[in-house]
Amino acid sequence: MQTEVRFIEPTIPLHIFDAERAGPTALIQAGIHGDEIAGVHALEELLEEGVYPDQGRLLIVPIMNPGAYRARERKAVGGLDLNRSFPGNAQSEHREQRLARKFMDLVEQEKPDLMATLHESWKRFHADLQPSFAQTIVYGVQPMPEIVGRVIDRMNETKQLDYETWSPHHYPVPTSSTEVIVDRVGCTGLCIETWMGFDLRRRIDMQKQIVRYLLEDLGVLNSKV
Repeated sequence: MQTEVRFIEPTIPLHIFDAERAGPTALIQAGIHGDEIAGVHALEELLEEGVYPDQGRLLIVPIMNPGAYRARERKAVGGLDLNRSFPGNAQSEHREQRLARKFMDLVEQEKPDLMATLHESWKRFHADLQPSFAQTIVYGVQPMPEIVGRVIDRMNETKQLDYETWSPHHYPVPTSSTEVIVDRVGCTGLCIETWMGFDLRRRIDMQKQIVRYLLEDLGVLNSKV
């Protein structure tokens, strides 16, 4: 196992893990919106617990937008929405567009098989209520990537309440990180949304579980089930 920590910017670490066996590459990130904190905590806990790939390559960015995260706001004070700034512009006067470009450079270099971003929402998903997101895996292409259905089935097998029921959600957003990355490198790009009405501890646990299921389905982690 080879491990490395690089820095996209001075306060944005990128954790890189290479297994001894070749395999797919997964990139998981959180904290692109600073008020959606469960994903940040989930990735930090997974790192502390030693979430190493059994094969392939795993890249983790726990906090994509430190300024927004410190403010616990969707975007940094006076800044742009980072998740609406892709593919970015290295020459922009706006930090978010410069950061988006740095992240795109990473993605285009790595060409991951899976890119997932961890989010949260106060609007619990209902098909007749749009926009609504929480308790969904959001994807932007048709047909739905098969991994979405398999992981949702596994999550629903372990739900503790009916309100925890997970659903797939097709909702393309052309300037979001997932949509632009899918278009550029042809990978599977997913947005994970938990409902902020749940206790923070439960949201963190769900985010950790869904990340593990995604990595197991991809083949980066061995299934413990």
